[in-house]
Amino acid sequence: MSTNLHPTFDRMLPREAKEALLGQRGLVVWLHGLSGSGKSTLAHLLERKLHEEKIFTKLLDGDNVRTGLNHNLGFSDEDRKENIRRVAEVAKLFSDAGVVTIASFITPRNDLRAIAREILGGDDLLEVYVKASFETCAERDVKGLYAKAKAGEVKQFTGKDSAFEEPDHADLVLDTEAETEAESLAKLHEVVSGRVRLG
Repeated sequence: MSTNLHPTFDRMLPREAKEALLGQRGLVVWLHGLSGSGKSTLAHLLERKLHEEKIFTKLLDGDNVRTGLNHNLGFSDEDRKENIRRVAEVAKLFSDAGVVTIASFITPRNDLRAIAREILGGDDLLEVYVKASFETCAERDVKGLYAKAKAGEVKQFTGKDSAFEEPDHADLVLDTEAETEAESLAKLHEVVSGRVRLG
């Protein structure tokens, strides 16, 4: 770290004051899984449900972030690592302000998930594996990416050219092949709700 930097964290309003103002605890809900597994769908549904319950949220979606903050990153191993590092740092800023932050990112490897976990810390992170097989996601092909990957139009595609590792740690597993959308959302909401309410 540069010797010319002088952080002022000790002079900032404490997190507890922000949480008291909002009437909630900050938390990062990190949904990971293959493209088409249901991450984005569940993230959007959770955001709306919490909003209806007066819980203040911020949604960070992989595709959205890559068109802005991380527009200069590709899909090499190093770029994927930097993508997750940046997102985790941004999510930490939100959670420190008492915001329930919902992050929806493929996060294909355990080392990448470990980076997010190290930055965010266990108390502020809920790791959610949205589970569905490559074959099922290819059948769904919501964004048409699997067809493009099969035709060779998408390089380094996760699950095909680039590996997706089953998580060695997950606080919650939502199997979207075995559960309905409503069942997965109910499980997710129950756990999140229990973590973010004060009192």
